[in-house]
Amino acid sequence: MQLEIVTPDKSLFKGEVDYIFCPGAHGSFGILNSHAPIIATLKQGEVKIKIAEANAMRYDNELGTLVHDNAVGDELKFSIEGGVVEVKNNRVIVLAE
Repeated sequence: MQLEIVTPDKSLFKGEVDYIFCPGAHGSFGILNSHAPIIATLKQGEVKIKIAEANAMRYDNELGTLVHDNAVGDELKFSIEGGVVEVKNNRVIVLAE
């Protein structure tokens, strides 16, 4: 499924993932391929993902831009202060603080 994680000032990740684990406001939950459509609020915590393709892009703090440097199967974690996640048609958008 296609994932994009964005904050008000930058895009943290964009690419194909196998799963996403989110810190939901009412409990943590996972998202897999073909998940039912949802919109959910997120609390402070970590969004964890497993990369499904080598051309995924993540934000590099030193470079200040998105870079290609992830391998298939890599797991990444992104700390967030809260936000919203939308899942629809195997596309997931995390709007994070």
